[in-house]
Amino acid sequence: MSADMQSSHVAHVQEITAVWQGNLSRRDQAVIHSWRRCIEHHRLDPAQACEAYIVPDSQLREHRQQSEALINIARSGLERLYQQVSGLNYVLLLSDNKGVTVDFLGSDGQRDALRQAGLYMGSEWSEERAGTCAVGTCLHTGEALTIHQNDHFDHMHAPLSCTAAPIYRYDGELAAVLDLSLLQSPEVKASQGLALHLATAATRRIELANLMACHRQEWILCLSQSPEFLDIDPEAAIAIDGSGRIKGMTHTGARILARAANLDWRSPAGLLGQNLMRFLHLDVDQLPTLMRHRPTQERVVMARDGSVLFAHAIEPRRVSSSRSVGMDGAAVDAALPQALRGLAGTDAAMQSILLKAARLAPRGMPVLLQGETGSGKEYLARAIHAASARRGSFVAVNCAALPESLIESELFGYLAGTYTGGAARGRMGLIEAADGGTLFLDEIGDMPLAMQSRLLRVLAESEVTPLGARTGKRVDIRVISASHHDLSALVEQGRFRADLLYRLNAAVLTLPALRQRTDVEWLVQQVLQRRRTQDDVLGLSPEAWQALKAYDWPGNLRELDNALVLALALAEGSCIEEHDLPEALRDMRSPGLMGNTLLDRATGLPWQQTLQDCGGNVSAAARRLGISRSTLHRHIKREGVAHKPVAGDTGCDT
Repeated sequence: MSADMQSSHVAHVQEITAVWQGNLSRRDQAVIHSWRRCIEHHRLDPAQACEAYIVPDSQLREHRQQSEALINIARSGLERLYQQVSGLNYVLLLSDNKGVTVDFLGSDGQRDALRQAGLYMGSEWSEERAGTCAVGTCLHTGEALTIHQNDHFDHMHAPLSCTAAPIYRYDGELAAVLDLSLLQSPEVKASQGLALHLATAATRRIELANLMACHRQEWILCLSQSPEFLDIDPEAAIAIDGSGRIKGMTHTGARILARAANLDWRSPAGLLGQNLMRFLHLDVDQLPTLMRHRPTQERVVMARDGSVLFAHAIEPRRVSSSRSVGMDGAAVDAALPQALRGLAGTDAAMQSILLKAARLAPRGMPVLLQGETGSGKEYLARAIHAASARRGSFVAVNCAALPESLIESELFGYLAGTYTGGAARGRMGLIEAADGGTLFLDEIGDMPLAMQSRLLRVLAESEVTPLGARTGKRVDIRVISASHHDLSALVEQGRFRADLLYRLNAAVLTLPALRQRTDVEWLVQQVLQRRRTQDDVLGLSPEAWQALKAYDWPGNLRELDNALVLALALAEGSCIEEHDLPEALRDMRSPGLMGNTLLDRATGLPWQQTLQDCGGNVSAAARRLGISRSTLHRHIKREGVAHKPVAGDTGCDT
C-alpha cells in the first residue's frame, strides 16, 4: 500500500471511530447509523480490510433458485435499465434479501476488475459481512440510498460508488435490492442523483409487474399524485379482492395506505386484509368508474388523511373455471396451454414446473432445462415452443452427438465454395433455420469451448455469420438449452464459459428423475395407452407393478418407454407379467417370492397351502399371495398340482 493510501486508510478509520464515539459528522444519517451498527452489532473492525466475498457456486444456485420468479419478472426491466446506463460504465446487480447477487449485467471488458471489486454474480453484500455498503444498508433500512466512495465502512471499497433501491413483494416484505455501481466515480456524491432516480423508478416498475402477475384475478388500483403519467407509469398500485379487501400492494402503495390510516408501513400485516374503505373514500363497487374510459383528470379519489390521488382501476382477468380430468382422476387446470398438458400426473414437482413453463413460454427469455438423461427435457422444450406462439420452427441440436469437426458448419452454415466437397450452393446453418422460432441446444455442456464463444456472440448480437461470409445475418431466435451436467461445476473446471451460462440460464427448470416422481403409475398408463394396439394387453400383474416400482430407472422416461414396449411385444395373456419385463427390472424382484419358494406373505406358508385354504379358488389365493392369477396358474402347472377350477374363478388383474 502506498503512503497516500495508507494515510487515507488511517484517516478513514479515525473518522469512523470518532462517529462511533458520538462526534458530529457531515455524513448522511444512513451512513452514520450503519457505521455504528457495524461496530456495535456486527463487531467489525474498520482497520481490518476485507476483500469482496463471492459465495460458492452451490450456494449461488440455491439463492438463484429461491429468487427465480423475481429474476424472471425483473429481467426485461433490468436489461432496459442497463442499456440506459452502460455507456456511463455502470454495472447492475440484483441481490436477494440475504445480500447475494443473483443477477448481474456488466461490461465484458471490465469483468476481471468487477469480480475483484465484488460487483459480480454471487458476491455477498450483506452489512454483516461487507460493512456499510449500498446493498446491505438498503436491506437494513428498507430505503433507497447511495453509499459513495469512503461512505463505505471497509476502506477496501472506498473507490466504489454504489446506489441501491429496495424491491418489495406484494405482501410488503423486502425481497431484493437493485444496485447500480461504478468502479470509479466523480468525487461529489450528488453526481449519483440520476442513478438513484433510475434505480427507484426501475424497482417501482418491477414491483408493479410482480403485483399484476400474482393478482390477475383481483382488481388492481393504480395511484399517482398527478394525472399525466397515471395510465403508463403509476407511482403505486394496490390489489383488491371482490369484497374490497387489500390483497397486495407495491411499496409506495403500502406507504400511501399507511399514511392514510396513520399506520406504520413497516408492519404490512396491519394493511393486508383490511377493507379499502379504511384508507380511501372509495368502495369496491365504485372501481369500474375509475377505468380508462374516463379522462385521467376525472378519476380522483380522496384518502382518509385528506390527500388527493388520481386512480386507474384495472378489472380482474376472467379465467375459465373448466377443468379436465386425467387418467388417474386428478384434476388438471384447463387454463394450462394445450401443449403443456399431459406431461405430468399428480406429481407436485412436475406440476410446479409446468406452471412455470406456461408463464415463461410467451416471454421469449432463454430457458435452461436441467435433469438426468432421459428425464424429458426435449419433450418439455418442444412444449414450451408450441405454447410460445413463435411462428418459426423448433430446431433441435444435440451438441454431444455432432462431431467437433462438423458442429461449426452445422450451427452456422457455410457459403458456396467454403469447403471442398461441401454443398455446391452452401448450406444454411441450424441457427439461421431457427430464425423466428426456437433453437434447442441439447447437451449444451458438451459443446466445445471455441463454439461456446461463437454462440455467445450470436446471442449477444442476434446475428449469425456463416463460414466464409464477411457479414452477418440478423436472426430472431429463442434459445432453450438442456444438460444433464452441472454447468456451474463445468465453469469451475474451465470447461464452460461463465458468461455463456449467464446468457442461457435466465430461467432454470430442473426436471426430477423418474425415481423421484410420485406419478409413475400415471406415466405407465400413458405409455401403455400410446403404445399398445387394439389386441394388446389391458394391464400389469401385481409382480410386474412391484418390479416397476422397485427399479431405480437410471434411464428415466426413455428406459420406461423401452421396457413397456418390450413387455407389450412379449406378453402372451391379457396382462403384462414380470417375466415380460427386461432382465434388469426382473433382477430387482424379491427372491423370496419366486419359484418353488413362493410363500404366503401373511403366513409364510407355501403357496400350495394357501391355495388349499382358499378352497382351490385361484383368484382368492393369488390376491392373498400378492401375485396375478396367471402367475399362480404357471406354478400349478409347473408343479403338477391337481386343481379343479372353482365356479366364478375368472378375471384378469390390471
